[in-house]
Amino acid sequence: MEKPLTVLSLLGTRLDAGAREKRWDKWRPTVSIVQSAPRQVDRLILVADPGYDRLAGVVATDVVSVSPKTVVEHVCLPLEDPWDFGEVYAGLFDVAQAMGLDPETDELWVHLTTGTHVAQICLFLLVETGFLPGILVQTSPPKKTELPELLLIDLDRSRYDQIASRMAERMSDARDVLKAGIPTKNLAFNQLIDEVERVAVRSTASVLLMGPTGAGKTHLARQIYALKRQRRQLKGPMVEVNCATLRGDSAMSALFGHKRGAFTGANADRDGLLRSADGGLLFLDEVGELGPDEQAMLLRAIEDHTFLPVGSDKPVTSQFQLVTGTNRDLSQDVLSGRFRGDLLARIHTWTFRLPGLADRPEDIAPNVDVELLRYSDKTGRRVRMNREAQDRYLRFARSFSWPGNFRDLGASVERLCTLADDNRIRVHDVDRELIRLEQQSPQTAAVSDAVAAILGDAASELDRFDRVQLNDVLAVCAKSPSMSAAGRVLFAQSRERRTSKNDADRLRKYLARFELTWGDVASGA
Repeated sequence: MEKPLTVLSLLGTRLDAGAREKRWDKWRPTVSIVQSAPRQVDRLILVADPGYDRLAGVVATDVVSVSPKTVVEHVCLPLEDPWDFGEVYAGLFDVAQAMGLDPETDELWVHLTTGTHVAQICLFLLVETGFLPGILVQTSPPKKTELPELLLIDLDRSRYDQIASRMAERMSDARDVLKAGIPTKNLAFNQLIDEVERVAVRSTASVLLMGPTGAGKTHLARQIYALKRQRRQLKGPMVEVNCATLRGDSAMSALFGHKRGAFTGANADRDGLLRSADGGLLFLDEVGELGPDEQAMLLRAIEDHTFLPVGSDKPVTSQFQLVTGTNRDLSQDVLSGRFRGDLLARIHTWTFRLPGLADRPEDIAPNVDVELLRYSDKTGRRVRMNREAQDRYLRFARSFSWPGNFRDLGASVERLCTLADDNRIRVHDVDRELIRLEQQSPQTAAVSDAVAAILGDAASELDRFDRVQLNDVLAVCAKSPSMSAAGRVLFAQSRERRTSKNDADRLRKYLARFELTWGDVASGA
């Protein structure tokens, strides 16, 4: 039995144009799909800018007149700048997510003939990476036949491996520009990234990245380097080191190098990390772990771009862009004498605080997609998560603490992929993984205590999943002045998609499942 066929097409504002009867005398790409398709098109998703609603309506009517059984869905995609890769990619990604297609039950064609070159490239990348699980379609005017010609391009076939490899470099560049290809939705994080991008290409001053372990400091440092290389502002390499791994006498040698014979075991000259970064970028992660001697030497290297290798009386020079990272409060370390105040003043010209994964629940879904893709790239296994399993995993993930942030998420997805039979992650796989996550998390004991405090013996009857979710609801309620305020926080992500905005009633019904009222969980209860 054939799967239902869905076609995604961008409205061609010129090629598809025409309102009078003469429009039937010319070739129009979107209409030609249903005319020349070798089988019935069950669903046509027509993506158009709101300014072309009238043309989209004409095209939809003409499609139905040619193929009465085709259901046409008009999707508005407003774009401030249709030539901005980031905006176009993110918009089309959202359209892809909203389509709700399952490769096991649906067949998808993605039409590449219409739209701007930017939109066509973005659609290619979405298909090539699997975010749009379908094949590409190109249409062209009639030549030898009366019907328009149609060409299907299946990127999963080996004959198109060369095309995929040629696009790999372009995709890599796009990832740098598009936040590694992840269409993040958290407003605060997007604003932070926008500012980082402006600073990266306009300033050579030191940058300090703050945030919890696993929040993405190293990734962001690499993005800064990639942007500067793209603008030809750096010619040298990126050198990165975790300062927590530098201990004792070897720390000075690793950072600043040494001369042969400077100490026992120094059998040859060593450049050191600062000199290796000459002309490039030096990333010192966990900079707060440096000892006092290394801090003093680093201060001079930042101020004068010179320093003395161990055992040498001749200074060497190195011009580098400095980016540092820390999960410590360096201001408190200055007050306690652990960190030099003058060094902090030098390294935090620009300071950016990265939020943890738990503070970006709306970004978990796209990051799960990226982790699935990374696993596929690493192992050659293309593992997918079915809809029910994905919904269950995301419901848990959005209320989980993620103490290791993106590192924990990456490890979790890798475990799911490894244990998935037939390259498909199912609900029972997710259930086992949720138990692992909770058992590994320091949040578990606190969750049990908080829920037990309000439910008593009834808490032991709850599934782990429900306990974690209820704990998060209790924490929000305890901090909120009213049920409506708590509801707005808990249901913020789905609020705009609902016709009813009665968050208080939705929260009341949730609490009632556990025989709780607002009075039981409100502040001061």
